[in-house]
Amino acid sequence: MTAPILYSFRRCPFAMRARLALLIAGLEVELREVALRAKPAAMLAVSAKATVPVLVLPDGRVIDESLDIMRWASVESGDAGWMTPDDAALVADNDGAFKHHLDRYKYADRYPDDPTDHRAEANRLLQRLDARLGRSSALAGERRSTVDLAILPFVRQFAETDRAYFDALPYADLQRWLADFLSSPLFARAMVRFVPWQLDHPAIMFPARSSG
Repeated sequence: MTAPILYSFRRCPFAMRARLALLIAGLEVELREVALRAKPAAMLAVSAKATVPVLVLPDGRVIDESLDIMRWASVESGDAGWMTPDDAALVADNDGAFKHHLDRYKYADRYPDDPTDHRAEANRLLQRLDARLGRSSALAGERRSTVDLAILPFVRQFAETDRAYFDALPYADLQRWLADFLSSPLFARAMVRFVPWQLDHPAIMFPARSSG
């Protein structure tokens, strides 16, 4: 049976969401790592958005929104348990205001604004997350769910922009939550490195198949 094809980029937080969901759902895809400066014509032909992730199903259907790929993975696996509890409003805040300010903080050379102003605005969501994590071990309860998987990659990106700054913030619960994720086998499997895909390359399966 032909496997779905996932166009991905290792460091993109949206693509990371998709890979995390596929791992938890136990689903295998052909992974095509994208070089963002030379996006493959095959990806552009199926998704006018020209952004990762893009999932192409064997029947030709295309899913090019990361949250939709997460939902597809849960349905396809027959296990929606890890998708709940959910908090669509919190994820929307992450994908909207937080992502807006994160981009202008992380990629300061691309924007005329003062990056410290955007860092301060991004802190507003971090404060909310830390307050939640002070009440429970995960964002929507006592176990990691789709909310955590959707937001963790973005908090990681914020933290890695200036690790010393992030570590000095008074957000002990948020820092614990992120550290637990970064030290997990799930994160390690999601962040395996692949060379950029070329048309004449042999298929690379994700998760990586054991050689044993």
